[in-house]
Amino acid sequence: MSNNKPFGARLRAAMDTRGPLCVGIDPHAHLLDAWDLPDTAEGLAAFTYGVVDALADQVAVFKPQSAFFERFGSAGIAVLEQATIQLREAGALVIIDAKRGDIGTTMAGYASAYLAEKGPLACDALTVSPYLGFGSLQPAIDEARAAGAGLFVLALTSNPEGPQFQSARTTDGPTVAGAVLDGLRELNADTDDLGSFGAVVGATISSTTENLDIHGPLLAPGLGAQGGTPESLTKVFGAAVRNVVPASSREILAAGPNPTALRQAATRTNDAYRTVLGY
Repeated sequence: MSNNKPFGARLRAAMDTRGPLCVGIDPHAHLLDAWDLPDTAEGLAAFTYGVVDALADQVAVFKPQSAFFERFGSAGIAVLEQATIQLREAGALVIIDAKRGDIGTTMAGYASAYLAEKGPLACDALTVSPYLGFGSLQPAIDEARAAGAGLFVLALTSNPEGPQFQSARTTDGPTVAGAVLDGLRELNADTDDLGSFGAVVGATISSTTENLDIHGPLLAPGLGAQGGTPESLTKVFGAAVRNVVPASSREILAAGPNPTALRQAATRTNDAYRTVLGY
């Protein structure tokens, strides 16, 4: 699929049209069981395509978690590949949550697989880890720019272990998270509205003194079953709240497998975020 516009512009347009909600596709074993599906590649396929069929033409953004596909080997990756194609053909954007991070040609290999326009897992954006140094992301940045794709870089995650690294001070003075946010702000500096290089900022971090105005999207996992609420987004993100991509998974997926129930759950959740984020 050819990307005629940069990811940031396509993301803003999709959220303006369909609302800001990002639905996480996280086929945990217990969710497969709740849908009365076996914990097998066949069960994974039935679950994933059930979500795609119900929501692909309604929701702006989807975030499949690669780990839950990878655990079934090549059969699981095939489901992820096909689901990504179907979602994008329906006009949705796909962020593959793989948190890839490496150096040199290895990072370039990941970028080629996920971000290149004709890559086997070509998606609209990829989550990446900066903890080998922000500069280690350069091959992915270059590939994303060439393909009109985007990146979401881990910055302020909501897991309790995160601050051990993210709040540590760099040799130049800012925190590690602050250095990541500064790097993203620089990448997005020439963008009029929404840049293509975003940060992952947990919706349950309560608050932060970091400057979240990076002129790019802010992927906010941790909503719904993990405790984050639409109202908490204003507290966490402040003036940057308009750029938040609120990600919710179990809150919506638990309504399945009935497609009508899935659509109703997505609509309710999306409407709540529309109100808070101003869409």
